[in-house]
Amino acid sequence: MKKIFGDKSSTKSETPDPELSVKVSKDTKLADPNYSRNKYYKKGVSLMADEKMEDAVRAFEDALRIDPGHVDSMLKLGYTRFHMGDLAGAMDAYNKVHEIDVTNADAWNLKGLIYYRQKNYEKALECVEKAIESDPTDNMSWYNKACYHSLLNHIPESIEALKRSIEIDVKNAKRAVKDKDFENIKADEGYRRVVEVVVLESIRQGYHKVGQIVWTTMLGKNEVEDAARKLVEKGLITKIEKSFGLQKTEEYEIVPELAEKIGVEKKGLFGVTRKAQPVVIQHLKEISESLQNTKTAIEKNDVKEVIACLDVFIDPAKRGGQMIEYFFEEHREMRLYKARLVDKGVDYLQANKNKMIELLDHIEMEVTKRLRSAAAQNSYYSADKSQ
Repeated sequence: MKKIFGDKSSTKSETPDPELSVKVSKDTKLADPNYSRNKYYKKGVSLMADEKMEDAVRAFEDALRIDPGHVDSMLKLGYTRFHMGDLAGAMDAYNKVHEIDVTNADAWNLKGLIYYRQKNYEKALECVEKAIESDPTDNMSWYNKACYHSLLNHIPESIEALKRSIEIDVKNAKRAVKDKDFENIKADEGYRRVVEVVVLESIRQGYHKVGQIVWTTMLGKNEVEDAARKLVEKGLITKIEKSFGLQKTEEYEIVPELAEKIGVEKKGLFGVTRKAQPVVIQHLKEISESLQNTKTAIEKNDVKEVIACLDVFIDPAKRGGQMIEYFFEEHREMRLYKARLVDKGVDYLQANKNKMIELLDHIEMEVTKRLRSAAAQNSYYSADKSQ
C-alpha cells in the first residue's frame, strides 16, 4: 500500500543501489532452493484471486514440474480445477496429495466437496469424517459434515456437527442460517438454538435493534424476535425501552455478567466498532503463559510434554479458539508440528527444534504487541468514560 505521508527521516541517500538490489535478488535465489517453485505457486494463487483459472492451473502445474511433491500446489491445482468444473482433474490432484500423506485433512474435505457437487452425500460424508479424524479442530469440516447429514435427513447428527463447528468458529452460525442445505433441520429445536447464537452474537457486536439484527444476519424479523424472546427468558439479554421525543424504541443488551465473560463491541465515533478489551487481554496473557511452557518442554526434549503443550493451542476447549481468532496461520503450523511429533517422536523434535522455537518467538512477539495495543486502548476507554 502506498504511503500518503512519507517518513520525515528519509533522505536521498537511502535510495536503493541498483547493483545491490540485483545482488540481493541473486543471493535470495541462490539461498532458497524452492525460489522458482514458490514463484509459480504465488503466481497461481494471485491468478486464482483474479478468477483467471486456466492461467492459475498452468502456474500450479509449472510449480509441480519443479517440485512434484509440493502438496500446497496440488491442493490449489485441485481447487482451481474444481471451480472450472473439472471434477475428475480435481480428484486426481487430491489423490496425489493422499499418495504423499493419506492423513491430509484439507484433501479429504475437498474430496467431499466433489461428491457433494455430484449429490453423492454418503461418499461426501465418508470423506469429511476422514478429514475430522485427521484434524478434529477444522471448523469447515465439521460444518460440511453438518450439511451432508442434513441433506441425508440425519437431523440429530447434523445438529451435533453444526454445534461443534460453531464452538470452533462462531461465524459458522451466521453462515448456517443462510444455507439452504439446512432446510431439513430448520424445524428442530437445536437449529433454533443456532439462530439464538446468531442473534446473541449480533447484539454482542453492537447491533441492538431488531431492524439492525435483521439487516446484519439476513434472518426474518419473526425469527429474530422469537430468538430474542427466548434469550430474554434464559436471562442472557435484557429488553430496554428507549424514548426519543414521542417515539419509543426497543433495544436489547447482553446482561452484564455474560458481557464480562464474552466481551462486547461498542459503537464508537463514525460507527466504528471496538471490542471491549479485558477479555482480549486475558486471552493474550493465557497464550503467553502457554508459550513459555511449550518452550521449556522443547528445551527439555520431552516429546510427550511438547505434544501436551501444543494440544493446549489446538484444543478448542483450551486455547484453540483464541489461537484461531488471533493467530490462524500459526495455529495450522502447530497442528502440523503436533501430528509430526506424534508420528516421528524425538527425532523430529530434535531436527525441528529451532523452527518450533522461532514460531513460538514470533507468536510471543505478536502477543506482546497486541497486549500493548489492547492495554492502551483500554486505558483510552477508561479515561473517556470518566469524563
